[in-house]
Amino acid sequence: MPNIVTKVKILALRTIDIILPPKCVLTGQRVDKIGTISHGYWQNISFIDEPYCDICSVPFDFHLDLTGDPTICGNCLSTPPTFDKLRTAIIYDENSKSMVLAFKYADKLVLKNIFSNWIIRAGNDLLNDSDIIAPVPLHRKRLWQRRYNQSAILAKEVAKNFTNLKYCPQLLKRIKTTPPQRGLSKQERINNVKNTIKVKEKYLNDISGKNICIVDDVYTSGATINECAKILKKAGAKNIYALTLARVVL
Repeated sequence: MPNIVTKVKILALRTIDIILPPKCVLTGQRVDKIGTISHGYWQNISFIDEPYCDICSVPFDFHLDLTGDPTICGNCLSTPPTFDKLRTAIIYDENSKSMVLAFKYADKLVLKNIFSNWIIRAGNDLLNDSDIIAPVPLHRKRLWQRRYNQSAILAKEVAKNFTNLKYCPQLLKRIKTTPPQRGLSKQERINNVKNTIKVKEKYLNDISGKNICIVDDVYTSGATINECAKILKKAGAKNIYALTLARVVL
C-alpha cells in the first residue's frame, strides 16, 4: 500500500493536471503526459522500420533480399562510410521538421524523453553492443550561442537506460568553428568538417579497442558522423556506431 507521502504526491500531481493540463508543445492540444506529442501530430511522423540498409538505415520500399542476409544500399556499396552502422528513428520531412527544430533551437527540451525512447527503439541492438556513448560536439562558440548541445541531451537520456554504456559528453571536441552545413552540397559538407574534430587526450586510453556509439540529431550527408568515426578509429576504437533522431531521405 502506498504511504501517506506517496498519496499526497499523487493527489498533488492530479490536481496540477486538472488546473494546468499537460499540452503538446507543438500543437497546444491536451495530452496525457508532459513531454509527449498529440496523436494528430504523431500519426503524421514516418518512423523508420525494416526493410532498410543494414549500414546507414535508409529505408527501402520493399525487401530486396530473400536470403536473410543484410541488405546494403547502393550508396554504401559504392562509397562505404567510415562508421560501421547507423540507425535512425524517423524520417526528417515536412511533418517532423518543426518538431526537430523546436527541440534544437527553441528550448523544447521536454521532448528529450520521447525522442530518446524513439532512438532506443531504432538502435537497441547497437546500444547493447556499445561500450561508450558520446554526442557529436558543438564548437564552444556555437554552444555559447545556443546554450545547449541537443545531441548531448539525447545521448545522456539514452545512456540512462543501459548499464553497459559509459556516457562521455566530452569525448570529442570541435577545434574549429565552421559555417552551418545547411545548403551545402555533400562534398562541401565533407570539406566543411574535415579536420575540425578531435578526441580529447585524456580519453585516448578509454576508447582503445572499444565500441563507440555517436549520437546526433539529424543525419543528412553523413559528413560529420564520418569525421567523428574517422578520428575515433584512428585513435584506436574498434567499431563506430551512430544513432540519430531523424534522417533526410532523398
